[in-house]
Amino acid sequence: MRLDLPTAGRVARRWLPVAAWLACSLFNTAQAADEIVVAQIGPFTGLPSPDAPDINTGAKAYFEQVNRSGGINGRKITLFTLDDRFTADGFKAALPQALERKPVALLSPVGSAAMSAVVRENLLDSANLIVVNAVPGADVLRKPGHARLFHVRASDRDQYARMLEHGRTLGVSTVHVLHQDLPIGVQGLAALKELAPGFGYKTIEGSQAQHNDDSLAAAAKATQAAAPQSVIVIGSPRFMADAVKHLREAGYGRSIMALSYLSAPLLVKAAGEAAARGVGIAQTFPNPNGRGLPLQAEFQATMARFAPEAKPYTAFQLEGYLSARVLVEALRRAKGSGPEALADALHAAGELDFGGFRLNFSKGNTGSQWVEMSVVDATGKLRY
Repeated sequence: MRLDLPTAGRVARRWLPVAAWLACSLFNTAQAADEIVVAQIGPFTGLPSPDAPDINTGAKAYFEQVNRSGGINGRKITLFTLDDRFTADGFKAALPQALERKPVALLSPVGSAAMSAVVRENLLDSANLIVVNAVPGADVLRKPGHARLFHVRASDRDQYARMLEHGRTLGVSTVHVLHQDLPIGVQGLAALKELAPGFGYKTIEGSQAQHNDDSLAAAAKATQAAAPQSVIVIGSPRFMADAVKHLREAGYGRSIMALSYLSAPLLVKAAGEAAARGVGIAQTFPNPNGRGLPLQAEFQATMARFAPEAKPYTAFQLEGYLSARVLVEALRRAKGSGPEALADALHAAGELDFGGFRLNFSKGNTGSQWVEMSVVDATGKLRY
């Protein structure tokens, strides 16, 4: 069959867009095959502390190091972010958007309300990915947790145990908890009550507060009236900083301890150097600016090369860096990039030694129980 020239022209014009679309699709498929996509959903707005941005900085620096060295079997890692505004609804809205890009993993989501909803509503059951790390380390995210949710940081319960132990070494026998009206606060008080007898404490009482000045001031006065030898503050980073401020303003001058999510700069900014001095902050990772461990040297070298503007380094940057290293280790060991393959790789890896900081997922989905106490000094810096 022969086509006359006008007919041939019409056929060509009709099929050119199809051919262009096909070529573009083949290009995008080839491009997608050359990359490994990782998502980070977190409070890039809404939470007045740099948790998610700092985690992102540390993770991006390590992924860039891996990419510059050839990636994973030649495939480059791409990390993208979505903002959940520090709300459970925001996270649930962002998750389907993230899944459209087919990430192999979700890296270090932040927020007790958001992550409690993930576990309670089984949001990971239909998500074709694993979650590497989650902030905070509340028990509800670990017991029962989820088969695809792997924890890099020690649990909040581990932090509470270390605080109680630390208090006993200081001669403390009475502890009061000032906590936020969020899952992290309510569950934190319950965990401390449960742990208390094992460390020689008869009982632990608490005061609950919303995150506003009136509620915090009332809770701080109630805490001061109880006259405990030590106070543990539990909540979002800014809540804990503001709680310290209100406790000092209420006249409480004794020991105060806080979870690892509170940074020294945020505490000093909210409460002032005088109020911050002597506050103990649990740490779930080694000092990011310290020396002595190969991990610290490796982290600092990576950051100096790929995030030179980031100094001084923060614990959340180190957390993002380590979370990225765990995922890369799983990708290198796994027989495939599906969630079951990545999960199997982590369980089968045994002890993973990241320069003196060890993780082990062979017995479950929690890799670390490492906790140490740090103290804010007179200059507003942390002493480990």
